[in-house]
Amino acid sequence: MVKKLNKILISIEISSLEKIFNFKVLLFLAGFFSVCNAQQILIFGVVTDTIQNPLPYSNILAIPKADNQDIKYAITKNNGSYKLGLVKNQTYELTVSYLGYKPHKLSITTTDQNLIKNFILKENPDQLDEVNIKYTPPITVKKDTITYDVTKFVTGEERKLRDALKKLPGVEVDREGNVMVQGKKVTKVLVENKTFFTGNSKLAVNNIPADAVEKVEVLDNYNEVAMLKGLQDSEDMAMNILLKEDKKKFVFGDIEVGAGIKERYLLHPNLFYYSPKTNVNFIGDLNNQGIKSFSFQDYLEFEGGFAKLLDDAGSYFSLSNSDFAQYLNNQDYTDNINQFGALNIRQSISNVTDISGYLITSNSKTQTASNTLNAYQNITDPFTEDRTVTNNLNNFFTIGKLTVDYEPSFKEDFAYSAFVKVTNNDSHGFVNTINPDQNNRITTVTDVAALNLKQNITYSRKLSKAHTATLEATYNFQNDKPITEWLTNQQILQGLIPLEDADVYNILQTKKSTSHNFNAIIKDYWVINNFNHLYTSVGINTSFNDFYNEDVQLLSDGSINNFSSAGFGNDFGYSFIDTYLGLEYKFQIGIATFKPAVFYHGYLWRTQQFEDAETSSKNLLLPQFTTKVDFNNSEKLNFKYKLNARFPAINQLANNFVLSNFNSVYRGNNQLENQLYHSATLSYYKFSLFRNLNLNFNTSFNKRIKSIKTVSELNGIESFNTTIMFDQPEHNWMLSGRVSKKINKIRYNLSSRFSYNDFYQILNNETNLNISKSIASTISVETSFKNHPNLEINYTKDFNTYKALDNISKFENDQFEVILEYDFLKDFIFKADYTFDNYTNKSLDTKTTFDTANASLFYRKEDSPWGFEVNATNLFDTRFKQQNSFNAFVISDSRTFILPRIVMFKVSYKL
Repeated sequence: MVKKLNKILISIEISSLEKIFNFKVLLFLAGFFSVCNAQQILIFGVVTDTIQNPLPYSNILAIPKADNQDIKYAITKNNGSYKLGLVKNQTYELTVSYLGYKPHKLSITTTDQNLIKNFILKENPDQLDEVNIKYTPPITVKKDTITYDVTKFVTGEERKLRDALKKLPGVEVDREGNVMVQGKKVTKVLVENKTFFTGNSKLAVNNIPADAVEKVEVLDNYNEVAMLKGLQDSEDMAMNILLKEDKKKFVFGDIEVGAGIKERYLLHPNLFYYSPKTNVNFIGDLNNQGIKSFSFQDYLEFEGGFAKLLDDAGSYFSLSNSDFAQYLNNQDYTDNINQFGALNIRQSISNVTDISGYLITSNSKTQTASNTLNAYQNITDPFTEDRTVTNNLNNFFTIGKLTVDYEPSFKEDFAYSAFVKVTNNDSHGFVNTINPDQNNRITTVTDVAALNLKQNITYSRKLSKAHTATLEATYNFQNDKPITEWLTNQQILQGLIPLEDADVYNILQTKKSTSHNFNAIIKDYWVINNFNHLYTSVGINTSFNDFYNEDVQLLSDGSINNFSSAGFGNDFGYSFIDTYLGLEYKFQIGIATFKPAVFYHGYLWRTQQFEDAETSSKNLLLPQFTTKVDFNNSEKLNFKYKLNARFPAINQLANNFVLSNFNSVYRGNNQLENQLYHSATLSYYKFSLFRNLNLNFNTSFNKRIKSIKTVSELNGIESFNTTIMFDQPEHNWMLSGRVSKKINKIRYNLSSRFSYNDFYQILNNETNLNISKSIASTISVETSFKNHPNLEINYTKDFNTYKALDNISKFENDQFEVILEYDFLKDFIFKADYTFDNYTNKSLDTKTTFDTANASLFYRKEDSPWGFEVNATNLFDTRFKQQNSFNAFVISDSRTFILPRIVMFKVSYKL
């Protein structure tokens, strides 16, 4: 029956999909207007003290007597005014509170008329009397801090923290575990005021049991060093998890065990111990379901976070292109065994000193398979290659960090951290390529061992009322040793590598790369007055690198054919020193804050290939400009401009040949200098508590005025690549927006993203301008009923266009997604999701449809520690996913094969 259903769904034509979409839009509009016309009234007024002074940031809470109604709340503005939307013909208990004043309570029953209610709060003469007040507001707002009393919103059926967070007003959690509060992303998670592992929200929200949490504090403009708040520009939002009293010196958590057909298994323990001085957290995962506990986004958090890495684009691209990152980015397997363990320990040595550390280890065995049609264009004779790739990979890594925090007073803060990463990855791959010139099979064997050690010191001190100084220094050591072996029965890269005739061609490549980097910056923050700051900084960045590679052919008689005679092999050294001075002036005019800045850099670098050495130097003046407009706490506009200089990596400079792949050879250029590009970003954020409305708009623009450009010579599927300095302007523009509106129990979302990129391609001695455009829009509806099934429905439409010479390639993708969650009969939770994709390559006139579905049924009797679950993934047994990609001369249509249907039975025990 399932196979028949699958065939029916696979055969759906685009016209059917359009009918589904049109029907969905009608449902969306019908639901929207029906809910818009729901019976609502407005209550508004002013909150003042006894002498008519307005009380800004007062909390007005309306708690309904009916269980099926939501708690409503509002916050007064600077003039003490508020607006609150309530349902008609309902009884509410209103509580108005303000720090230092006695709460005011009032019971009201709404009619069909708007109400005006002004409140006068009396000062509380004795703050200690507040200890005797039994009432705790569900939500408290104090400028940059929002506190949720989680116990007032949950029903007891929630399993993990993510389930509880979804029920808090203004809080959203996506399926990856990212949290947004009032439209702004949470960038750091604390538990009991201490960083949880790396601070990434995923580990916290997906593993902390919901019943251990009492309150959640959301801290906007968060800074780990309190004295630097208001000095350092921070857009961070932190979420602090406060545990229940009986969990603050207690072991809690849960253990999940599962088994399924075809020898599938799962073991997932989460154990937590918290006390006033000692915290211990352990998260483990052992499964062969393709569930990856550590992703590339998690890895970025360990390296300082995506936003911080973007300030150093070279570091980000180096990370994203590494072998380790390529493994983490892969999410689709034909088989996978994953072993994962994470331990986090924090110990308070004294009132001013904390020691913390974490250790994360992962070992996985993975099988992947893909089939790709590569359309080679923009050449004299275009052709298509059919390539099949399979891989067996073994990936091991261990990441550890030790941190010492010393804060003797508010005026002084010191932190030391040591970070180590050890990786050892090996793979056995097979490539079958069919193209007009050859039908070849290549076996690839790789072994990559790497060590990364990083140490960091930060010191902050308040020198006087006007001056605060900071010092930050980092030392980073990296050692990589990749070994790659290619075996084939046909010659490859003829004319590029000097192969000797053999029955089996065995090519061995050895690489060694080491780097020592040291960075330090001293900064003085001078507060001239409340509206004028002057910041000065002096810094140095140094890098000492060595790169070695050897490419040889192993012959059957045991001898070696070294490719050095053809210009292969590097023994390259690269040292780089950047010293700089910075001046930043920060001033405020009304609601706007401006910060023009300029940094003067002196660069000195030296390259050495064997005995040949060259030394170069350059000075650059790099301006920056930042503007922030705070219309109020919930509406902000930010603009940032920066002139960027990025110098090449050592592999781009090493000027002898190196074998990049079975079909490409690369040669660096030691004459390369820095790239230079303008970047500008503009973002707008607005949250309306009264209207339950979130608005986010972002745009970024980059103009490359001097770049490092790849020059390619293509012969069939084989290419020779090198790099040159290129001074023709290239542009990139991105625009994205999101609108989210909640009306009663339904949230409506509309998001869209547009990108434009023009760049020059230098191929076979011809230079041409290529243009790529893409636009993606998603419309969704999500319900939040208490006693009924909850649905999330998403529809996404993607358009992609790629123009090169006179060729225009177009791709479209339609994705329809339904997610169901239903808590019923008190003890059961049913979850299901369904995704349907319709992929179209307009240029080749090909269409592909595929769908996936997952479902689970969970049972736990109230007050019982035992839980039982039946879980099924890939219900329709779909075997592949379809996707497209393109670069300077290849447009690719790929089928990536995935795990088959998996059915599991799980048992969980809550400590």
